[in-house]
Amino acid sequence: MKVPHLLTVTALTAGVLLTTNVYAEDEPVGITRAISSVMVKHKGKDVKIERNQDNDNQVAPDFALTSRACPPFCIQPMSIDKGVETVGELEVIEYVKKMSGGDKQIILIDSRTPNWVAKGTIPSAVNVPWSKLVTKQGATTAGIMKLMTSQFGAKLKDEMAEIDVDEAIADGDTSTVFDFSKAKTLVLFCNGMWCGQSPESIKALIRFGYPKDKIKYYRGGMQSWEILGLSTVK
Repeated sequence: MKVPHLLTVTALTAGVLLTTNVYAEDEPVGITRAISSVMVKHKGKDVKIERNQDNDNQVAPDFALTSRACPPFCIQPMSIDKGVETVGELEVIEYVKKMSGGDKQIILIDSRTPNWVAKGTIPSAVNVPWSKLVTKQGATTAGIMKLMTSQFGAKLKDEMAEIDVDEAIADGDTSTVFDFSKAKTLVLFCNGMWCGQSPESIKALIRFGYPKDKIKYYRGGMQSWEILGLSTVK
């Protein structure tokens, strides 16, 4: 009768040792097994993307809430539209590395309102609030045209005017007014899987004819970025 008891004690002891090893404090926190950190550029300055090295660190209160009211904070689909790729943290970091290496054909876009961006964003991101792309948030055709042509690499054909673009959108074919041959790859994010700001921005871009294969959706957004303890900049 003593043998099972001995086995139980041994198993429990092994479990304690295993738990101690798995949750040991002050262990290094890498991005992957092969990557500990990545140096990138943000507004011309070197910034290191790494995970918080404090093993006891916890997510910031802004991202700790589990039950925000829906609407408006409803769970977003994994895929926004067929042809638009959904990406994760490692893909975002790879895009940022390419941008920092001189690739001008990629833009990492924080779609949130400026008050959220002021709390911290992903290094290399630029703020294009959804209110500048979504008409129900106040965006205008003229404003969206300016964004697309001055920042996103799109061109207007034959000096097309605002009314021409509106008519093309109504007809469902904006290829008559826009040249997207040099359109940049846009990687959009907001506050995460419960945030509709970047999804709405993406839908607006698609409505204007922006190539779907040039749009990437980081669904995890700041929620996942913060949960993983990855570096942010203000």
